[in-house]
Amino acid sequence: QVQLVESGGGLVQPGGSLRLSCAASGSIFSIWNMGWSRQAPGKERELVAHISSDDITNYADSVKGRFTISRDNAKNTVYLQMNSLKPKDTAVYYCNVARFSDDYWGQGTQVTVSS
Repeated sequence: QVQLVESGGGLVQPGGSLRLSCAASGSIFSIWNMGWSRQAPGKERELVAHISSDDITNYADSVKGRFTISRDNAKNTVYLQMNSLKPKDTAVYYCNVARFSDDYWGQGTQVTVSS
């Protein structure tokens, strides 16, 4: 059974940085696409960053140049490095892995950007 465990969220001041991690278990994730999405209060969940099984990345326009997604297949882990954080980045961040019709989500980790 696939399980995803996110970590690294917290409270940070505007302009600060955080690195989110998502540890996956239950499969060989080098062949899976992986990503991060977020959901702010009262808003729909939105895709933040995505990395394919062959390491092609894409980002939401709102985070380009500030966020970097990466993966370590040996550790079955996907990361989201977030720099120059803004209050509007405040949300619950969710890790996601997908392959064909299989799609799994983590429980989420809260990121709050506030002074």
